[in-house]
Amino acid sequence: MRFMDLMQPLVYIFRRAPQSPPTLETRVAALDEGSSEMIAATALGDGEAAVRAAAIAKLSDGTTLRKLAGLSGGASPPVSSNFERIAQERVAELIDAGSIDFAGLRASTQNTTAMLSVAGLCSNPVHLPEVMTSIDDPQRMASLVIEGSSSRIRQLAAQNIEDPAELTRLLKQVRGKDKSVYKIIKQKCDVLRAEEQRVAQIASDVAALCASLERQSHRVYDALYETSFKLFNEQWQTLEPQAAPEIKERALAAIDRCREVIARHMQQLAQRAEEEAQQAGRKAAREQATALAEMDAQRRNEAAAVAAAETAALREAEEKARAEKLAAEALALRQVGGLIGKANSALRDGYTARAAGLRRAVEERLPTVPAVPAFLASQVLKLDMKLHELREWKDYAVAPKRFELIEEMEALIGSTETPKVLADRIKRLQDEWKTISKGIVSESEADWQRFHQASQAAYQPCREYFDAQARLRQENVEKRRIVLERLRAFESSQSGEHPDWRAVAAVLREAPQEWRRYSPVDRAAGLAVQEEFDASIDRLQGRLDSWYAHNLAEKKSLIQRAQHLRTKEDSGEAVDAVKRLQLQWKSVGAVQRDLEQPLWDEFREQCDAIFQKRQQAHADYAAGLEANKRQAVTLCEEAERLAALSGTALLEGVAKIPQWRADFEALGEVPRADQRGLRDRFERALTRCQAQILQMRARDKELSFTNLLEAARLIQAYGWAVAQGVASSDLEALKQAAEVFIAGVQQWPKGGAQALKEAWAKAHAAAGLDLPANETALRKLCIRSEILTDRPTPPEDQALRRAYQVQRLVRSMGQRNEENDDLDGFGLEWVRVGPIPAATHETLLARFLRCRT
Repeated sequence: MRFMDLMQPLVYIFRRAPQSPPTLETRVAALDEGSSEMIAATALGDGEAAVRAAAIAKLSDGTTLRKLAGLSGGASPPVSSNFERIAQERVAELIDAGSIDFAGLRASTQNTTAMLSVAGLCSNPVHLPEVMTSIDDPQRMASLVIEGSSSRIRQLAAQNIEDPAELTRLLKQVRGKDKSVYKIIKQKCDVLRAEEQRVAQIASDVAALCASLERQSHRVYDALYETSFKLFNEQWQTLEPQAAPEIKERALAAIDRCREVIARHMQQLAQRAEEEAQQAGRKAAREQATALAEMDAQRRNEAAAVAAAETAALREAEEKARAEKLAAEALALRQVGGLIGKANSALRDGYTARAAGLRRAVEERLPTVPAVPAFLASQVLKLDMKLHELREWKDYAVAPKRFELIEEMEALIGSTETPKVLADRIKRLQDEWKTISKGIVSESEADWQRFHQASQAAYQPCREYFDAQARLRQENVEKRRIVLERLRAFESSQSGEHPDWRAVAAVLREAPQEWRRYSPVDRAAGLAVQEEFDASIDRLQGRLDSWYAHNLAEKKSLIQRAQHLRTKEDSGEAVDAVKRLQLQWKSVGAVQRDLEQPLWDEFREQCDAIFQKRQQAHADYAAGLEANKRQAVTLCEEAERLAALSGTALLEGVAKIPQWRADFEALGEVPRADQRGLRDRFERALTRCQAQILQMRARDKELSFTNLLEAARLIQAYGWAVAQGVASSDLEALKQAAEVFIAGVQQWPKGGAQALKEAWAKAHAAAGLDLPANETALRKLCIRSEILTDRPTPPEDQALRRAYQVQRLVRSMGQRNEENDDLDGFGLEWVRVGPIPAATHETLLARFLRCRT
């Protein structure tokens, strides 16, 4: 036993050292020499993800590959989406190579989703439309618009949707997700909407014209009657084919009545000579009829005044009832909001039972609110989610969550996020730590110290930011003091007997606006300044209100005097007196804005009652409406003509839009039946103009990138000549050609000028650069663009694409992909790459540009 005890250490000394396990690269390389059975077993196994991905990329056609790609007809175990995507790329590669018959595969596959993914990965662009045409289920086609695995699939599915209701539903779902699909559906919806608007506009014009003809048919003949009827009739001849049968019947009846009115008038002219002989005998009868008509008109005016008073009283009662109802609803909303706030406070303090009781109280109060606002429903939903979350927290141990919070806090150390966002994240993690720590008897001091130290280290960049914010608040306080000093100086300057009341009103309107611009401020430091500012504003407002009250009393006195003039029998004297009252009204100062118009309306009503020309005033008013309508139609036609232009003419015409809008707003009233239609027509025309401008700007942006890539091509040609040691005269010619082209470009995309500077630097130093690496970098940019736009890669770069995808898959296992997948960003990267042979550059540039179309 002693001998064995002595020998045991010797055995450990001379034991052979264990071999190290093979690396990932070794295992992937071993697949090249393995059998097809070994590759299939590796692809189906549960080994390391990178090895499985490499094995799937080497599978030949068979049950294993089709099962992994989702193309197998029978039931199969679930496969990760990453592995399924790699398998589908392998199937597409075999289809491009001719190893798999696409038509046979499509006929034998029932999984259209997987088949669409494979067809989209094939280099032959015909395959994807063939699979798409085999789908006859509208619901399935609509789901592909949202859930399609590639942008190309979603675009083709969107192009096959024709149902207006389905297009409207899909437009809301794809907004902000896929710009190309949204553009296709938006264009279809715009076409349908434009057609509907055109039909509605025609119907509106026809109805308005019919109403105008009916009004014309009931008018008494005057000097403009026949001219107006001729204009309406010409318009009707143009719109009659689009009129509905009932509208057409009404319009034709109105036209017949108008012609009857004209015929009666002509008959009256023929009889006028005969009537003049009898005029003396009928003069007394006409005077009596006139007197009766005046008495009747006076009775109608009095009845109208009584009806107006009754209507005003009824409207006041309705407004009062509506105000009381709104106050009750507002009170109910405030009560529900208060309960929600108390429940949230209870949740923050960890009192789940109290929060649940408050939630039930909220549920009891909600029926008293007639229409629950969206923000209140959102608060109730958030409260339910927090309550549910807190209940779940109490069901599980918090130790793993503390460890997770520590790791998240340590990950924030050295973060590049903005200080405000970083501070919010740190605050959220600290709040979560407080939440999980409530009610826990024993808490690890080591965990807390580690979490606290990490939070202090992560918060260090935020301290500088919030110090700057504190300085900004202090500066705003100083600026507010300056505003206060100016306000005091103005108050002192207006302390005399005749202040500038317009200036006082302007200061009361503009000073608070300027005051609010200087925010935020420290509450303690700004409170005293705020109180002084409010006091000064109140003093000025009080003086202005006193002036308003004096003016209000004078204007009410003028209204009473106008009412007294209505009782005068001498109408000439009453008219002269009311004109003098109008001059006095102009000399009286202003009153509150909400009282100015009602007072003026009441005064004008008294004045209009004195003037014995209501009928002529009405005719003039109607003529003004028609004139405004003609001007509005002219403005609409000018805007519509501008919307049909393009290029320089469009840009020059856009400068007229503000004036057109100002003219349109200044037109005044138009016929009520045409008001909305003209407004909509004008706005539609301006909207089309804006759309034209946006399209031009998009084209200009694309042109700037085209110029950038052309400049990069010229610079790389110069760089390649430098690398090849071309004669200095040829180098100078190439350099001058690039500089001349660059000088002729007026605008570059953002970052383009800096990218060109870097391209020049690499071109000058091309002799010492790794030229094959430049070509590889450009090919990778082409591949990344083709992956992003779902375009096939040429056969010579398929291996590089697969290697890049496997590399990206390996990098993305367990972490976020931080690559910038943006075509504009790719363009800037393209410019920065060094020179390569011209022929190769032209080929690769053509591939890269195809991805931008």
